[in-house]
Amino acid sequence: MTELLIRLFIKNPEDIGDPAVRERYGVMGGVTGIALNLLLFAAKFAAGIITASIAITADAFNNLSDAGSSIITVIGFRMAGRPADPDHPFGHGRIEYISGFVIAIIIMLMGVELFRASVQKIINPEEVSLGLFTVIIMLAAVLIKLWMFFFNRKLGARIDSAPMRAAATDSLSDAAATGVVLLGLGVTYFTGWLIDGYLGVLVSLFILYAGFGAARDTLNPLLGQPPKPELVHKIQDMVMAHEMVSGIHDLVVHDYGPGRLMISLHVEVPSDRDILEIHDEIDLIETELREELDCLATIHMDPIAVNDAFTVGLREKVAELATALDAELMIHDFRVVPGPTHTNLIFDVVVPASFRLSDEEVVKAMRRAVKEIGPQYFAVIQVDQSYV
Repeated sequence: MTELLIRLFIKNPEDIGDPAVRERYGVMGGVTGIALNLLLFAAKFAAGIITASIAITADAFNNLSDAGSSIITVIGFRMAGRPADPDHPFGHGRIEYISGFVIAIIIMLMGVELFRASVQKIINPEEVSLGLFTVIIMLAAVLIKLWMFFFNRKLGARIDSAPMRAAATDSLSDAAATGVVLLGLGVTYFTGWLIDGYLGVLVSLFILYAGFGAARDTLNPLLGQPPKPELVHKIQDMVMAHEMVSGIHDLVVHDYGPGRLMISLHVEVPSDRDILEIHDEIDLIETELREELDCLATIHMDPIAVNDAFTVGLREKVAELATALDAELMIHDFRVVPGPTHTNLIFDVVVPASFRLSDEEVVKAMRRAVKEIGPQYFAVIQVDQSYV
């Protein structure tokens, strides 16, 4: 069914790097969510009135909030698909994250309100009735929400969309919540226990949990988060495949919205090769990254000695010292500057985020270690933070 909808409503569905194609995916998913959630709201609201069940009514308004969220999804994807302009040179892709965050806030507000109403029902319980009409509606709702889970999950995975993945999670929690409500009504029907208000609380907690997860998934890209490891490995493999490149470091992935990435990195190249030849190779790498990963790439080249056995040997010793201090430490931009009284070993040390040692402690430890190679060596160290 999902593939049929994709073929019917999305042109060039495989070209997910195109913002226009992403927009069509988002709009199709949003419109589908609007239609199905409004249908579920109407059916459940009617069932809630008939049975006088706060749990069913709460579940109905949860579907209404989902319909509102789908409207925001459509608007968000439409706005995110707008091209770059003078005020927004990197496009409007982050609006997709913002719309997802707004959806999460709406979900959590609805959960809080339903929690309040359910607690009131616990304090003042009322009899509920269970009929065949209600059972059919609730069973159908579970099946529809399960289909929406698979539908949104597939769309979210295909275009790597946080709002679509949030919609999938919300649909799964809705299916579970509706199932719990139906089970509870059955318990009340057969035992006479008035647990409707407690079920309403449980449903509201499902909603709050889904809203919190959606907020986390959409807020993290806005605040800035590390790129996915598979993307980092892909970039490294593509760059290191070039014969002139002997190392890569200072890789930063700037996220301006799905499909709008900018990559900056440094590559180590032989210092004794022709600079025009190296520049041509760098241009080729930038073009390959742009065509393969749909990103803008800016590469800085760092010339290093690769054919000087003495310098290479010193570099390997210092790299081993860094690894001995901690397996996560790496060095780059290694240079040797000899002098009449001492020799400077100049290099950068890359430390991961939240490293156990401060920058000053890393520098002191590496300087002590370098002295073990020879008393004539003095380490000039710059500490870099890893962003991947």
